[in-house]
Amino acid sequence: MEKTKTNIADTENLDYTIQIDKLNKSFGNKHVLKGFSLNVPEGKTYAVVGKSGSGKSVLIKCIIGLLKPDAGNIIVLGNNVTELNSYELDALRMKMGFLFQSNALYDSMTVRSNLEFPLRRHGIKKTEEEVDALVKEALENVGLPETENMMPEELSGGMKKRIALARTLILKPEVVLYDEPTTGLDPITGSDISHLMVNLQKKYNITSIVITHDLKCIKIVADKVVMLINGSNYASGSYEELQKHEDKEVSSFFK
Repeated sequence: MEKTKTNIADTENLDYTIQIDKLNKSFGNKHVLKGFSLNVPEGKTYAVVGKSGSGKSVLIKCIIGLLKPDAGNIIVLGNNVTELNSYELDALRMKMGFLFQSNALYDSMTVRSNLEFPLRRHGIKKTEEEVDALVKEALENVGLPETENMMPEELSGGMKKRIALARTLILKPEVVLYDEPTTGLDPITGSDISHLMVNLQKKYNITSIVITHDLKCIKIVADKVVMLINGSNYASGSYEELQKHEDKEVSSFFK
């Protein structure tokens, strides 16, 4: 496979922002990923779908380095995630965002403190004015400019998701991984979040992988849909192409 550089700084002239090649991951005798491969071009959003337990969450945890694959390569922004030490991985994660299914907001912190957390976590030195500007921009991006001093318990489910998204994007990452971004939301709020994801992807030219069961979300956000079946990239194409796929195991998912 080409372009398996490990230099954090060298991210130019890549054909693909994310390259996954023959990824394997097992837990004991359970083989979750078996030769999974996928290339995601810069600025595109790919949705990875499949049945519960098919390995979707394992896949994105491998991409961000939370899990180490048994075999295969994961190239993100020109860096082989499987070869990075902890310092290099932390540096790469500054360019990556991860939206947790549970939102993972800190209940004891205000919205502002939650948004500031990534800055502290990575030791990024900013003046108070610079932090104010980042927080203001992040909240305006998600349409919640007046929530800075609120606590998570004061927010609705949709508002919590928006704040989690604001925190994910406050460092302006080049890559964002979404784990079930609309789970637990009513259809209208889920649609709003999906459209917000698209707007921010276009604004910042973000490359994304979305793990979701929400067909409406897939139709709104995905440039391409990938079916993860039996641990591999079983089929890929547009929503409409997979919906009409001749293989019933693929097409039945979109009914």
